[in-house]
Amino acid sequence: MSENTKKALVVDDNVALARVIQFALDGAGFDTQTAPNGRQAFELASETQFDLVVTDQQMPEMTGLELCRKLRAQSNYADCPIILLTAKGLELELPQLQKELGIDATFPKPFSPSALVKTVNELTSAAVS
Repeated sequence: MSENTKKALVVDDNVALARVIQFALDGAGFDTQTAPNGRQAFELASETQFDLVVTDQQMPEMTGLELCRKLRAQSNYADCPIILLTAKGLELELPQLQKELGIDATFPKPFSPSALVKTVNELTSAAVS
């Protein structure tokens, strides 16, 4: 991977889904790492600067919403695109959470990996522009 390769962090306790997302993002040119929960993801994000975070909402140890709050509190993650995946889309106030936590996009499960990659490309190219 070159120094210009964008780094993505995928956070999901469903290992199979995390691998599918990792495969899709790697295919789109990202260097992708995964974490099974928000706590481990925050540790990784403290060690490595990611250009994109894709996180599940409902996970053990630290939810995706808690992870978003903690990341947004860090100055180096203030403008990093964050995508929230959720099986609870109908139970959450997604527009309010997007505004409150600076979530750039949400995807209800199940979702299309190609639609996710399209949104990722739009968000990360807009962040560079």
